[in-house]
Amino acid sequence: MNLFDPTSGPVPREVEVAKRPASLKGLRLGLVDNTKFNSDTLLRKLAERLARRHGMTVAVTNRKRSPSHEIDEAAIRALRSQADLVVSGIGD
Repeated sequence: MNLFDPTSGPVPREVEVAKRPASLKGLRLGLVDNTKFNSDTLLRKLAERLARRHGMTVAVTNRKRSPSHEIDEAAIRALRSQADLVVSGIGD
């Protein structure tokens, strides 16, 4: 009898990580709500906490059509031009 193992090991790949700001003080925050249950609540509470602790402001907010959809190019351009830091919210 021949057995086949359908599993495989991880495939190494390079990932380019966004540069981290030296400080959060006064940064403009971009929010992406993925429409999952409580995603909007999580993002709102996070934004409130960041405002209190670091003086951050919400500059732009986007809401996806569904968790599996991506935001469109216009929304990406708005985030790039208006926000210093973007948080994509999850819920559940």
